Amino acid sequence: MNNNNANIIFHPVISSIQKVVVYETKTKFYLIGSNNRETRFRLLIIDRTAVDELRIHEDPNEISAKDIKRMAQNLSSAKITSAYGILGFVRFLEGYYLILVTKRTRCAFVGMHLIYTIKDTVMIRINELATKQPHPFEQRYVKMFQNVDLRSNFYFSYSYDLTRTLQYNMSAPKFVGSNVNIDSDEPLPDWNTLTNNVQSENERVDYAFRSQPRERFIWNAFLLKPAREHILLKDWLLEVTHGFISQSSISIFGRPIFVCLIARRSTKFAGTRFLKRGANFQGDVANEVETEQIVMDGHRLCSFTQMRGSIPSHWSQDVSKMVPKPPITLDLSDPFCETAAKHFERLLFHYGSPIIILNLVKKREKRKHESILSRELKRSIKYLNQFLPPQHRMIYRHFDMARQSRNGNVMESLANISTDVIKENGMFFKDRDTTTLQTGIVRVNCVDCLDRTNTAQFAIGKVALAHQLYNLGFIKPPKLEFDSDCVTMLENLYEDHGDTLALQYGGSQLVHRIKTYRKTAAWASQGNDIMQTLSRYFSNTFSDTEKQHSYNLFLGYYIPSKNDSKQNPPIWELQTDYYMHNYKSFNSNNDTKFLTDWVRHKVRSSLPHSCSDLNKIVKELFRVHSKDVEMIDSYSHYHMSFKLTEFNEHIAFRISQMAMRFMPTFRTNFSPFQPGRRREDRSSAKNPSLTGQSSTSSTTSSASSSSGCEEDSSSDDEFQTLNAKNRQYSTKIKISTTPLTFENLMPTMEDVYGCKIKQPSTESMAIYKKYVQIGRLSSQFYKNEGLPTNNKEAARINAKLMKGIQLSPSPNLKNDTSISVEPPKVSEKSIKIYEDYVNSKKTIVGIPSVKDLDVIIRYIKDL
Repeated sequence: MNNNNANIIFHPVISSIQKVVVYETKTKFYLIGSNNRETRFRLLIIDRTAVDELRIHEDPNEISAKDIKRMAQNLSSAKITSAYGILGFVRFLEGYYLILVTKRTRCAFVGMHLIYTIKDTVMIRINELATKQPHPFEQRYVKMFQNVDLRSNFYFSYSYDLTRTLQYNMSAPKFVGSNVNIDSDEPLPDWNTLTNNVQSENERVDYAFRSQPRERFIWNAFLLKPAREHILLKDWLLEVTHGFISQSSISIFGRPIFVCLIARRSTKFAGTRFLKRGANFQGDVANEVETEQIVMDGHRLCSFTQMRGSIPSHWSQDVSKMVPKPPITLDLSDPFCETAAKHFERLLFHYGSPIIILNLVKKREKRKHESILSRELKRSIKYLNQFLPPQHRMIYRHFDMARQSRNGNVMESLANISTDVIKENGMFFKDRDTTTLQTGIVRVNCVDCLDRTNTAQFAIGKVALAHQLYNLGFIKPPKLEFDSDCVTMLENLYEDHGDTLALQYGGSQLVHRIKTYRKTAAWASQGNDIMQTLSRYFSNTFSDTEKQHSYNLFLGYYIPSKNDSKQNPPIWELQTDYYMHNYKSFNSNNDTKFLTDWVRHKVRSSLPHSCSDLNKIVKELFRVHSKDVEMIDSYSHYHMSFKLTEFNEHIAFRISQMAMRFMPTFRTNFSPFQPGRRREDRSSAKNPSLTGQSSTSSTTSSASSSSGCEEDSSSDDEFQTLNAKNRQYSTKIKISTTPLTFENLMPTMEDVYGCKIKQPSTESMAIYKKYVQIGRLSSQFYKNEGLPTNNKEAARINAKLMKGIQLSPSPNLKNDTSISVEPPKVSEKSIKIYEDYVNSKKTIVGIPSVKDLDVIIRYIKDL
């Protein structure tokens, strides 16, 4: 990424610890950390003898491979596990526990930055017990803590800040140091370090930095607090997000375009459906999720961010009565909209203006239920807009999805709203010489922020994807059709996105899906909707309380204590967690600012841009004096050229294969942007029962087509004509009339080149692995031992490594590598011919001579 000064280049720091080996003795834990190449090593020692205390000693220097090897040999019998990072430390009543990531899977990538999902963890007890008899509540707290399944939808990256948007991560740093507080009202300090270090206009200066993450989206922030007090090197600790990350791709005539969906759940006011409604006094709303849609094409990246969250006021639903729809009540009157002001001011700070509120809650009801919330939200926005400049006021859009679904076409109306959203907010686009920014954000909500919200977010994402592909130069105009490969891929991403978030907050998958509002859902899905409704009702009634306790314990809202009393009872004896999520308001001093001045001057002066992006803070910044610094080498981190890998292990290859599953088996149009239908769909179009579609969906096909949900309108006669042409064409080229697929669309490699790719034999793989190991061992030995390569001892060691192996270089092969290339030797005769060719431009004549024409004619006749 570049600064405004083109000579200053910034590189994000890649963690130098990506592997951890744990050894256990009676008195200590030894944690040996290494990078992915296992060429740099660190040591962490944890004292086990301390009771109810965490004692950690960190070696401040890197350790040589020779010392690490000797230590590992001495502790070989004490090894207990291998891991990929530390999630943190936690204490309940009887000492500390260490939490490690033991299994991971690559799930996505952004540029050259890999993103992993946690597949397994381990929880290791550190301290010895003070007494032989443990506290009776210890195991109950442990079990409650482990109810938060870290193997499900928790993500991390060694080099990319998942808590921030792509727009923020690609912006240049402005301030350095953890002591800089951009949220305060104090003026930010001037920082001219970068410009002072650049000596001349032609000098290029490289800086490596570590980003300052948003703690709101770090789910293990409470677990990392004990470690931050003892561990100096931040590379030991992983910062984990929770929500949803998935990636797929579309093939534009052989060129893969990757689409990544990242959803970040907020840790503030986090919980389950009926137990966390509305907002707390700090303006943190329930079920707050930031969703970012990133499209990548090589070096070009384009992203669009939207969010969902509960209505920012104090409201709840009485769950004491077991009814499907508990009554909605406003718990607290807020005449000056102070809670909503804090919420929207934070959005202006992080995203800029305008803020577009898309409210999907019902407005008209025979019996007031949801409409109470609509009236409260509209009142808050109308009141707060009085004190904003006209050009930066919030935009309120109401859309009754339930009523529109009965009376009209939902997706067509949402498409019109989405077009206005993209026009107002824009999107982030980064090319070599071009950068555009997204200003503002669209905030979508219904009552639960689940089913209706996910469909609306998909509709916005569909229009956003069209503009993203338009910016990348793939389509014109920016419009995508339903039932095309591109939209089908995006719909599957948002379906998984909605199901995952609904399980986390509501206890079941989506009840009303995107296909439900498109009127294309099959009959069989109605039974599934009923089951999901029952599952959500059962979860909310019987298991949400225990789940809420687990969230409060995991996130540090409740800290256990041995001194059980009426003032500090166990968490399961508490009547409510109201105080836990509002303690900052109760303990803070009264806010002295005027109620009409609800947006700070610092934020207001940055609008329409984000104050956070314009004043980016980084934890660490240091100048890079060598281009070979491993911690900023994202290329080798992504490609992993230092070890033997297969295609099916490469994340980009796996994602492209995933996208092929959405490809129909028979297509008449191979463009990913045009709707196409399968042969079996055409043959059974007159009988909905054969396709699994309801008769309702077939009768409303005309309405669907008007919303962009067009289907191929060619008749059966046209289809038969097309088949006749295909048969005629296949007769001419002498092939069978098999269905047109990717397998028989193009000739095989064997037909064209006379060879085909095969898996290497076991013998060949054994020779290759041995060859790679020889080079690795020899190069590492010389580097680690500090031996010169020309002395007798080095020759003896080399002979020992090469014992029994005869390698003779081919005379036709050169010593070219990916690092250095030996230029070819050109003869003087060739140089003379090339010089004559270059000089011929000066004497060239537009019309060839008679002699030259004669040569050309003879050459053509010979062909």
